[in-house]
Amino acid sequence: MADGWRKWWPTIEASAQHVSELLVELAGVQNNHKVLDVATGIGEPAVTAAGKVGSGGQVIATDQSAGMLAIARERAAQAGLDNIEFREVDGEALNLPDESFDAVLCRWGLMFMPNVAGAIKGFRDLLVPGGKFATAVWGVPADVPALSMPMGVIKAVLNPPPPPAEAPTLFKLGTPGLLDQAFMDGGLTVTGTESTIVEFNFKSSQDYVSFLQEIASPIIALVGQPPVDKQAKVWEGIKDSAEKFAKPDGTISIPNVCLVMTGVRNWS
Repeated sequence: MADGWRKWWPTIEASAQHVSELLVELAGVQNNHKVLDVATGIGEPAVTAAGKVGSGGQVIATDQSAGMLAIARERAAQAGLDNIEFREVDGEALNLPDESFDAVLCRWGLMFMPNVAGAIKGFRDLLVPGGKFATAVWGVPADVPALSMPMGVIKAVLNPPPPPAEAPTLFKLGTPGLLDQAFMDGGLTVTGTESTIVEFNFKSSQDYVSFLQEIASPIIALVGQPPVDKQAKVWEGIKDSAEKFAKPDGTISIPNVCLVMTGVRNWS
């Protein structure tokens, strides 16, 4: 999906940049800080953090996808940033020195980690005492229509078997209380919880479908298996569903709830 992300990242970041800025702010990122961005994808919030820490600071950004990291490196180069190091590595197996970061960030990656509390415990150990971990996750499906709406159409048309109950999903941490508990289980003291709206905007309902067809790997995997006529029915159903978010000029604007939480590593 890396080529699709390269094409669509301006659309994504136009909607999501404020989330990166919020994470950097809530984590207390300052000049000369050392920051870790886990599951950076196309480079956020790493690029935003790098601009904040300045030439005396450093950002290490990790992801499992070499293709996504290639885009992240392109973005950093375009921004003239030389204080980011990108590493291809599993976010739950970072192998970095303890107490070496002033802040750890993770935008829309934590919910995909099989052992969330274990991952947070690992991030906690990497923080200096008083350092903060800030993360963004999606809310419950009904509050994130840009991502849940296609799955609803797929379920109605294809009736696929449900995933295992423990399987990581986009909405795994959206239920109230789950993220708080994961922070506590990971050894962090929650210092802030808030929600923000991420509004994805498209030129048309067909533009939204094209967006999904080019970057949404879970959806593509499901839709690509049935007969061609059913595939077409799914995409048409998704397009029709998007029309309820249409403005008078035909553009599509879909608001989604994003949850942001911050926790601190205490001195003890």
